[in-house]
Amino acid sequence: MKVDCAIVGGGPAGLQAALVLGRARISVALIDDNRPRNAVTHASHSYLTRDGIKPAEFRRIAYEEVLSYPTVTRYEWEAKEITRAENGFVLSGEDGSRVLARKVLVATGLKEILPDVEGLRDCYGKSLFNCPFCDGFELRGQPLAVFSEQPGAYHMVKMISHWSKDLVVCTNGSNSLSEEEKERLRKKNIMVMEQPVTSFVHQEGKLEAIAFADGAILPRSGGFVAPVLQPRADFQATLHYERNELGGIAADSWGNSGVPGLFAAGDAAYVMPSQLIFAAADGARAAMSVVKELIEEEME
Repeated sequence: MKVDCAIVGGGPAGLQAALVLGRARISVALIDDNRPRNAVTHASHSYLTRDGIKPAEFRRIAYEEVLSYPTVTRYEWEAKEITRAENGFVLSGEDGSRVLARKVLVATGLKEILPDVEGLRDCYGKSLFNCPFCDGFELRGQPLAVFSEQPGAYHMVKMISHWSKDLVVCTNGSNSLSEEEKERLRKKNIMVMEQPVTSFVHQEGKLEAIAFADGAILPRSGGFVAPVLQPRADFQATLHYERNELGGIAADSWGNSGVPGLFAAGDAAYVMPSQLIFAAADGARAAMSVVKELIEEEME
C-alpha cells in the first residue's frame, strides 16, 4: 500500500497531525504500536477542555475523531525501520508489515529511563511525577521531595518551590548541584540530602517516606523525579537526519527536518516543554508543512 504520508507514533503529536491531514484529504497511514509514554499517568492536565482526562480516554476520543476521516488508516505495529525508496519511503515492521509513503512524519516521542531505586517505578505516575506544570497543582503545599541525579536539578527545584515550600532535594550521591546552588537552597530552608537513596516507601504507589543508605528516613507524601530522556525510536542510520541535544530529529518550528520528505513533531523533535498541548500544536504545524509540500509537488 502507498499513501501520501505515513505518521509514526500515535501520541498527541501524531494524532493531531493525522487529524489535520485527514481534513486535508491526504491519505495517511498512522502507525502506532499502542505503547504511550504516559500510560502510567493517572490524569493529563493543562489541555483546554480536557483537563484531568485519563490518557486512555484521551486516546479513545482522539482516535474516534481521526478515524472518522476516510483517508486515515491505523496500523497497529511498530515501525522498526524506515528506508528510502523511489519517490518516497518504505516503513517496515518486525512481522513483515510494510507501508510505502511519499512523506514521513515521525512523532514517536521520548522514553524515560528512571533511576533503579526500589519503589520508584511503583510511585511514578501516582505520587512521583516529572513535570510541575502537569501535576504540581495536585501536590500543592505538601511535603515533597525532588529526586534528581541530572544537571539542571537546581532549576527543577526552583520551579517546584512555587507549588510547595516544604521541599527536600535528594541527589542520590550524584553531583547534580554545585556548592553555590546548595548554599542558595539552604538559605531558602530547602534541605539537600546527598546520601544514596535505598527505597521509596509507599502504599500502592502513594509515597510515605524515602529511605537512605545511612539509615535516615524522610517522611514525604509526593515529589518530582528527573528521568533520563531518550528518543523512543532511532532512524538516523538510514535517514541521515541531524540530531538534537537528546539524539532525536532536529527540525524547525514547522517540522521540517532538512531531509527531503521527512518531518518530525512533538517530543521526537524538541526537548521541552513536554506537554500534550505543545505536542498537539507541533503535530498540527508539521502536518500543514506536509500538505504544503504535497501541493507544491502537484503544481510542478
